[in-house]
Amino acid sequence: MLVLSRKKNESIVINDDITIVVVEIRGDKVRLGVEAPKEVPVHRNEVYEAIRRNQQNGSVDGEAHEADANAAE
Repeated sequence: MLVLSRKKNESIVINDDITIVVVEIRGDKVRLGVEAPKEVPVHRNEVYEAIRRNQQNGSVDGEAHEADANAAE
């Protein structure tokens, strides 16, 4: 695992088309902004795991996508 240190408003770039920006640091929480092409799915880990479980069970992953979209509001 690559570990990087960044300050507020600093960023990292992944593969020329994904940028992660440190938006805010408050106590033990860090808010990150992700700029990525629309075709690149970006999820919190717990939502990603739910999508994978649903796919393995043959379910539709729409519920997990909806949960991630609602959390972003």
